[in-house]
Amino acid sequence: MFRKILIANRGEIALRIIRTCKEMGIKTVAIYSTADRDSLHVRFADEAVCIGPPPSAESYLNIPRIMAAVEITNADAIHPGYGFLAENATFAEVCGEYGIKFIGPTPEQIRRMGDKITAKETMLAAGVPCIPGSEGLVTDLKTGLGVAREVGYPIILKATAGGGGKGMRIVWKEADFESQWETARREAQAAFGNDGIYIEKFIEEPRHIEIQVAGDQYGKACHLSERDCSIQRRHQKLVEESPSPFMTPELREKMGAAAIKACNAIYYEGVGTVEFLVDKYRNFYFMEMNTRIQVEHTVTEEVIDFDLIKEQIKIAAGVPISGRNYFPEMHAIECRINAEDPFNDFRPSPGRITSFHSPKGHGVRVDTHVYSGYTIPPYYDSMIAKLIVRARTRDEAITKMERALDEFIVEGIKTTVPFHQKLMQNEDFRKGNFHTGFLNTWDFKNA
Repeated sequence: MFRKILIANRGEIALRIIRTCKEMGIKTVAIYSTADRDSLHVRFADEAVCIGPPPSAESYLNIPRIMAAVEITNADAIHPGYGFLAENATFAEVCGEYGIKFIGPTPEQIRRMGDKITAKETMLAAGVPCIPGSEGLVTDLKTGLGVAREVGYPIILKATAGGGGKGMRIVWKEADFESQWETARREAQAAFGNDGIYIEKFIEEPRHIEIQVAGDQYGKACHLSERDCSIQRRHQKLVEESPSPFMTPELREKMGAAAIKACNAIYYEGVGTVEFLVDKYRNFYFMEMNTRIQVEHTVTEEVIDFDLIKEQIKIAAGVPISGRNYFPEMHAIECRINAEDPFNDFRPSPGRITSFHSPKGHGVRVDTHVYSGYTIPPYYDSMIAKLIVRARTRDEAITKMERALDEFIVEGIKTTVPFHQKLMQNEDFRKGNFHTGFLNTWDFKNA
């Protein structure tokens, strides 16, 4: 087992990793920018190293500075968390060159799943259902128009290096294709330095359902059931739950088996997520694979009583997984609490928290790095907490979430708590009648 792990991340996920490391008897090193010197992950790590000023490029994305921190603290492994360098194959390679274990998949596995075209080709070869579309990158407008006609409108343009909705455009009719094509390419180039675009059939009113997976160094893989991540705004998840209210036992078996096929196709090593779009007829299609821990991993932990961070660390240390598949025994819902003003187009709301009280009680969990008096910097993601509840049924979980949200007090800044309170009262949400476009049609401000 590792002696000391450096956490190449910040905020709540860094603190989450520190907690598991302490329980495993592993020493921890926090890195931080000058904007994060008062964050709780810095306070609770065994050691902390400042690696630069607030901009991510000069701190959390600066590989030489991170490796310098590894050297001066004598850490023997790096946990990348999520975001930043978590799916950066070059970073994983550098760790290997330094003799430092990267807690995650191999560089080759990251590359194969990080490029959407390569990932789709791999999944098709493995027999995993994929959305109809172009066979590879579409290099010119004329070819793109031909593919769109063959597939049939509506179609969606996607950046091969994409994520978070960047470089993604829905085209409903041929007259709009050229303008959307140019927009998607420009956005992809600006966001990822790669303007490669491919085309897929646009699945109307889909559910976004993902399967949590784990694979060890010995070729064994398993799944840990599903999460429904369909409540999104501009392709950014706001609420996740498990099990999905849309799922049937038969569909769960099929999607779980497909996710394991995906892992076996690349001999996946680590904890990851295979993401699918599921149409209204319960046909499912591979969308992408995230080769890291997810923000919403906590939902799975609650329904199967399983520490996924601990599993990540054990896999990286060479411990075999059990190989058995897990199925939800409870119902869990997670609300992402962001420092945003939901009544003003979710505008970011950084600043000093003057009062902070997190809810408590049976079946209530709050993962956060903030506290009363903490100043939220404007440089990073706006999520400040994750509120997770667990109950025996979905109805009980929604009721518990309503109660917990009523107790969540954050003053000095705006947060998304009021949005979540209204969502929990929405009849369609309560009945499980929603899809990824749900928030486009629901006027929550006047609800």
